[in-house]
Amino acid sequence: MAAHILVVDDDPVQRRLLKNAVERYGHVAHTADNGRAGIEVLKRESGRINVVVLDLMMPEMNGLAFLDALRDMGAEIPVIVQTGQGGIETVVMAMRAGAFDFVVKPVSPERIGNSIANALKFDQREATARAGRRNRSGAVGFDDVVSASPSMMRVIDLARRAAQSHIPVVLEGESGVGKEMVARAIQSGSDRSSKPFVTVNCGAIPHNLVESILFGHEKGAFTGATERHSGKFADADGGTLFLDEIGDLPLEVQVKLLRAVQQGEIETIGASKPQRVNVRLISATNKDLIEEVKAGRFREDLYYRLNVFPITIPSLRRRKEDIPHLVRIFVQRFATEQKLDRPLTLTPGALALLTAYDWPGNIRQLENAIFRAVVLSEGNEITENDFPQIATQVPGYISYDGLTVIEGGHAPRRAAAVEAGGDHSRQEQVTHSEEATESPATFIPENVIASTDPGGNVRKLAEVEEELIRFALKFYRGQMSQVARKLGIGRSTLYRKLKDYGIDPDDPLKEAA
Repeated sequence: MAAHILVVDDDPVQRRLLKNAVERYGHVAHTADNGRAGIEVLKRESGRINVVVLDLMMPEMNGLAFLDALRDMGAEIPVIVQTGQGGIETVVMAMRAGAFDFVVKPVSPERIGNSIANALKFDQREATARAGRRNRSGAVGFDDVVSASPSMMRVIDLARRAAQSHIPVVLEGESGVGKEMVARAIQSGSDRSSKPFVTVNCGAIPHNLVESILFGHEKGAFTGATERHSGKFADADGGTLFLDEIGDLPLEVQVKLLRAVQQGEIETIGASKPQRVNVRLISATNKDLIEEVKAGRFREDLYYRLNVFPITIPSLRRRKEDIPHLVRIFVQRFATEQKLDRPLTLTPGALALLTAYDWPGNIRQLENAIFRAVVLSEGNEITENDFPQIATQVPGYISYDGLTVIEGGHAPRRAAAVEAGGDHSRQEQVTHSEEATESPATFIPENVIASTDPGGNVRKLAEVEEELIRFALKFYRGQMSQVARKLGIGRSTLYRKLKDYGIDPDDPLKEAA
């Protein structure tokens, strides 16, 4: 059944390209040239819109204002935000405002189609059913691998191709990126899907037991061998053997592994003749194997036998687009496992915090953080306060929009300062004295932009942006190229913002004169 997708973008070329991409995937496209027009389409269609693809920078009503209006309407529609700048600050603002996903321009039809598919697939009932099915069967397919980012889409494409053959695969990547899950998906997508999938963590086995565990031993083969042990290769016969952390395999065992790969034979300890096995081998490592070869810790001939089809899985900090999807899946899975009698969701602020963090432990660390938050949750929502350890490790998270908290007065305030006479912006914390409590605004220096109004309320983002642009024009004396470069935007974007805010580029120069 075709879904209805609303595209909100002020650029007619981009709007047409997105419309074509939406229709290419069999959906019905609705378009609007700004946020206000987009809200009118939502009202007119009265519940028919399934997903919104939203540009952030637009006249009349920008993307963040659109998200605010959508929240005020009480509409729970997944919104995919487009941003021309991939900075984490922009992403955090979008996630805090309630965005479901984000894409960086220029976006390919495949990427936007994949993001729309994720938004359409994700609803609470499906996630709960999926979590329940996985708990019962343990099977993992390619549909279970989160693939919102282009880098993971590439990984899945390679893995699907590998699944169609028996070629040896090496999965490279940091610990916790999901190498075993990709390996299970390859097994599930191959003609061995009904056969055993056997996992061995080479780094967790004592060196003197690795050979016995992999290849087995006969009764009485060595002291303590009171009975016969078949070994992991024999257990995986006809199926797939997943050798995790293969870089930790002892050199003496690597020789026997090479023979198993080359000839399809294993030598059981104590046996009189080799045993034939039919095993698909998938290896994984968080080490640079070629460096291990150079250091003499890994056999070169084995390296070239195993490294026929390498697939590198990026770290989570390199594919932050995947974080919102992973978080929602984990929340629903753990809520189901904990048998919670209430629906559980994440606030936009919590989602923004989790997206901003770099996750050195990758997906495994994220999963554990969500598990803890679900177990300790008491209400219907998980908030930033449920991740105190994460919040302390996100640099400048409290001032994610580049504004520093100012202590003093009756409430926290924020300001961003530009150091006069310097080439770089810096954040300067201003502490109010006791005399300043009655009128704190009067003590803000001329080159500081306040983020709260006299009433103590946070100012609109557009107001702060307009003030910063006016200051930059004055500071760099109207040199447009330098203004755009220092603000981190293109000249065409700067000129568009000048037009949106009704700023005459010559006004600051007249004031300075």
